[in-house]
Amino acid sequence: MDLQKLRAWWFRRQGLAHRLDGTSPAEVLRRTGWARTVGGSNPYLTLFARAGIDRATADRAAAEVAICELPSARGCTYLLPAEDYAVGLAAGAGAPRGELAAAIKHLDVTETEIDRLGEAVLSAVTEADEPLQPQDLRDRLGDAVRSLGEAGRKRGVSSTLPLALGLLQSAGELRRVPVDGRLDQQRYGYTRWTPSPLADADLDPDHLAAELARRYFAWAGPATLAHFRWFSGLGAAVAKRALAATELTDLGDGLLLPADQVAEYEEFTAPADPEYALVGWIDGIHLLHRDLGRLLDPADVDRPSPLEPAKRLGELKDPPCQLIMDRGRIVGLWEFDPTTEAIVSRLFVPEDDGLRTAIAETERFIVEQLGDARGSVLDSPKVRSAAVTGLLTD
Repeated sequence: MDLQKLRAWWFRRQGLAHRLDGTSPAEVLRRTGWARTVGGSNPYLTLFARAGIDRATADRAAAEVAICELPSARGCTYLLPAEDYAVGLAAGAGAPRGELAAAIKHLDVTETEIDRLGEAVLSAVTEADEPLQPQDLRDRLGDAVRSLGEAGRKRGVSSTLPLALGLLQSAGELRRVPVDGRLDQQRYGYTRWTPSPLADADLDPDHLAAELARRYFAWAGPATLAHFRWFSGLGAAVAKRALAATELTDLGDGLLLPADQVAEYEEFTAPADPEYALVGWIDGIHLLHRDLGRLLDPADVDRPSPLEPAKRLGELKDPPCQLIMDRGRIVGLWEFDPTTEAIVSRLFVPEDDGLRTAIAETERFIVEQLGDARGSVLDSPKVRSAAVTGLLTD
């Protein structure tokens, strides 16, 4: 396989070649894939890099529920377009059920207790005039919420409330609303979701798995069965049935592409001129496959990680910093330094005018609209200082 062509194709299909200007946030997510959310800037960077979408437009789409952050594939949170809510919720439904099963086994919790608490939560949010944050719910529900003590804290479940909230979200009964309307934090209120996005959905597991496969390969193909299983969290048998129900063509080496894209791919050639994009470390260009090596040139595989110089980039599962891309190749790493309000980078290629422009545009977007560009909810300026120092150190 021609790796240069593959990378440029993935880059193009991901909308990073500036092909999607003028499209809505929901349309960007529908065409290029769900955006992973971990309390950082990735949702905003995803939309800005693909279509120049500003923060106000993204926040408005979330307020109108045209897009929504939901527990989805593997139980992880993603930003989804409305038409994918049912598929996304179904893809993540196993996680809260697994958490409940573990609590029943290890924390003296019963299913009846959580069901009763769930009913009380629904009553509280239905009666409320605004979304209720977890502390609001604890205040209203009183003894119905039970502390799980030190044993629960060790397992990451301090009380019974998160168990009930997780189940109600996956059932499409509750919707999380970001506090202050921002997508780059993890503070939420909860409101009743009426009508539920699952109300009229076909919930047959094989149908939902096939729908997920159809979307995934449209976003990420060519990709392998292993790549799809990583993204979906599906078992081998279910994933194979999903692929069998999807019209895919094997291009070689197990790389599968939707049949209706094959002719276009065969005629496609990688652009001769650079096409730059600055994206988050969990952007779909990486995370849909979670195969970092495919985005690295052989000359870059042995470059040291800015965070752990003893490790080489080719040894890592995930990027150590945010990514600078050119036609699908990682050509640099970056972070935003809030002390200087500037992007700090380490480049693998000579800096030209196009790259300077891409960096400057992203920097301006962060300064004027986001205020900061955190990689995750745990990424404070103090934590990020190590990455900034590492990028500046040869």
